[in-house]
Amino acid sequence: MNSLVLLIISIAVLVCGYIFYGGWLCKKWGVGEGGETPAHTMADGIDYVPAKAPVLMGHHFSSIAGAGPITGPISAAAFGWLPCTLWILIGGVFFGGVHDFGALFASVRHGGKSIGEIISVNMSKRAKRLFLTFAYLTLILVVAAFASIVAGTFGAVADESGVIDKAASASQASVAMVSILFILLAIVFGILVYRRNMPMGIATILGVIGIVVIIAVGMNFHPIYLSTKVWMWIVGLYIVIASVTPVWILLQPRDYLSSFLLYAMLAVALFAVVVAHPSMDGMETAAFVVEGASGTTYLFPVLFTTIACGAISGFHSLVSSGTTSKQLDKESDAKPIAYGGMLLECVLAILTLCAVAYAFKYNAANPDNALKGATAIFGGGIAHMVNDVIPGTYNILYTLLVLTYSAFCLTSLDTATRLARFMFQEFWVDAAAGETPETVTGYKKVLANPYVATIITVILGILLGLNGYAKIWALFGSANQLLAALGLLAVATWLGNIGKDNKMFLFPMAFMLVVTISSLIINTKNQIGAIAAGGADWGPWAQAIIGILLIVLAVVLAIEGVQTISKAAKKKA
Repeated sequence: MNSLVLLIISIAVLVCGYIFYGGWLCKKWGVGEGGETPAHTMADGIDYVPAKAPVLMGHHFSSIAGAGPITGPISAAAFGWLPCTLWILIGGVFFGGVHDFGALFASVRHGGKSIGEIISVNMSKRAKRLFLTFAYLTLILVVAAFASIVAGTFGAVADESGVIDKAASASQASVAMVSILFILLAIVFGILVYRRNMPMGIATILGVIGIVVIIAVGMNFHPIYLSTKVWMWIVGLYIVIASVTPVWILLQPRDYLSSFLLYAMLAVALFAVVVAHPSMDGMETAAFVVEGASGTTYLFPVLFTTIACGAISGFHSLVSSGTTSKQLDKESDAKPIAYGGMLLECVLAILTLCAVAYAFKYNAANPDNALKGATAIFGGGIAHMVNDVIPGTYNILYTLLVLTYSAFCLTSLDTATRLARFMFQEFWVDAAAGETPETVTGYKKVLANPYVATIITVILGILLGLNGYAKIWALFGSANQLLAALGLLAVATWLGNIGKDNKMFLFPMAFMLVVTISSLIINTKNQIGAIAAGGADWGPWAQAIIGILLIVLAVVLAIEGVQTISKAAKKKA
């Protein structure tokens, strides 16, 4: 299969899915029939701030993308391009798009509240507390992982004596410098648009010019060389500040501007596939099992937990119901932002598969200079494709792609911290009883304080990032897809309770629950085996215990959700 043909077919499928299936969902749910969105009715100038559709699309897409649509397909590529492509397309149109769109729409109709509050209103308070606890701990793991990725991208390389090698660290220092300047540019952009009322078109042109300037400056002037550990604490301080500042100052403008980096990356990748169009035949198309050092890995359920952001990801429902719903200007914007954003992420996942196909052949021809790791396979693969046609462009394109990858991670890190802060606050507040973080009393008032919630979240995330988060990272794929199953369950119960059609959620919800529970059982069995063999550190113990708890959580919430849906169906009948 030629990669260009694959790309054209994939884009055609996704466009048809957006027009026809997305339009059908709008009719079934009554999207656009509500009044003003929470961004207007609950505007507070901090979290609830209406944003124009292109600006909010930038925030939403940058937040949900992260590293997922790149690392997932690369990790799953051993199964072959055909299974990966089918899951990306079917998952994106019928699973992920429905999940993201439904979570955003349900949150808007619940005053911009999170999935936890939707579960509280439509299922029970106990279910809410279980979900919030699970989601919060998952977000702590995300903060730890993404902080480590960002710090690792910025961190200087040291020689055997511990002295920083500036020559070997120039690329890291350059990316760090551009990222710092990018934050300053975003703040200026926010002030110009929201406080000086500069027209969005003019501000956008100046912003794009500013991006080009800071990239040029950062590639030629990068005097900051710090270790990864120091960068971890600097990143921690940044996300403390970023997650409590009004969204118009940093979150909206930074994510909007970073979306142009993303669009540039997509354009470069599309151009690369058009001019190089590598064959996909190097990847085994019938590889239903993968033989590796850890034994045999079966396509089911591993494929469906490995490719998450490119098909369906529970993290997306937290973004949709956590930050995006609080900034949605009007309900009609929900489809292009949530459903369209998910399908655009599918395009990125397909492009990643094309980069893997090229990297497979490049590594075979250049074993001494092989592309290894997600950043090198995607960035190097795309840059080499273009460089083969336009010599001399490799270094510039590779730096741009790595910078964009880092911007993804930093955006998702900031958003994840803000989401974790929301959930920590919501845990102590009974919104159904009219409570707010400002009206609760006693210890709850302290814990529901946004600054306290943020500081606790960041300290836990950074400490975990510095002390071996990788030992339990294997659980993230299953935990993330359990979040997706529960997000589908929450929206399905709400739609059932208000008498709307929720059938489009039932099969994806059941499938993701089976995938999650199967994956957790396999992983827990493997960890128990490692413990029984002796010599295990805390990692296998933690994975085994958490895995068992997640299985119980999935079963309990599934039973309660099915009971709620059944009661609503009987009532409607």
